[in-house]
Amino acid sequence: MSLTIPGFTTRRVPVADGVALHAAVGGQGDPVVLLHGFPQTHLMWRHVAADLARDHTVICPDLRGYGASDKPAEADGSTYAKRTMGADVVALARELGFDRFALAGHDRGALVAFRTALDHPRTVTHLATLDVLPTLDMWEVLHGADARVAWHLYLMAQPAGLPEAMIAATADAFFGSFLDGWTGRPDAIPAEARAEYLRASREAVPSIVADYRASAEIDVEHDRADRAQGRTLDMPTLVVQQDWGAQLGYDAAALWGAWATDLVHRTLAVGHFMAEESPDVVGAELRALLAR
Repeated sequence: MSLTIPGFTTRRVPVADGVALHAAVGGQGDPVVLLHGFPQTHLMWRHVAADLARDHTVICPDLRGYGASDKPAEADGSTYAKRTMGADVVALARELGFDRFALAGHDRGALVAFRTALDHPRTVTHLATLDVLPTLDMWEVLHGADARVAWHLYLMAQPAGLPEAMIAATADAFFGSFLDGWTGRPDAIPAEARAEYLRASREAVPSIVADYRASAEIDVEHDRADRAQGRTLDMPTLVVQQDWGAQLGYDAAALWGAWATDLVHRTLAVGHFMAEESPDVVGAELRALLAR
């Protein structure tokens, strides 16, 4: 496979002081921004993006700290706060000529999308998140031996230094373990794509860890403040997940329903990398969201 999205062009777009995002852009029509997850790049959206580009302008960036986007050093907790990364997304869309857009994210990108929609409710017209819980809820439901499925969250939440050194020493095995263990259909991530994800992740260990560290610190603070203030997502919202709730003992639809007033929640029998494993299903769900 070619490591591009057919029909898309790539560009570097400045979004903040000293930070530019690498983005693939294609199609024409109402804008949709697609945010990738861990440990991937914008290429995870290649199938879904190509389909949506038939009648939408589709923007697929590498997040700050990932892929070919800039990776600023972690000055403090805000450098990789989802609030900061969400502001990058808004600035990217505006630089490309769009003041309002639909937004979908997978995994880490879904956390950025969630925060972007809370912080910029007049900018995000529709929201979709794939296979996450909001950050605060995620930490609250993890407990006991079942929380070992999220061991990497605890590792990367540690103070700077040790987690970066440990991961860098065995980067391919570390990142590859998620690509191999979280997929429900191994052929969904071809060897060339897997190699690209591993290469990009090897080169981004400090910023990836900083992203996760922020989710155990400042992102929790932001979510907690919003919950206390009763802030909600009032745009049409789609949540698509695996049934992790059965294993960890929570009701995902209820947790999301506390945040989103116009929610459609879907549970799919797929692996974590659903946009690559079942692009037709994910694409159809996104089209249904955009029609709401």
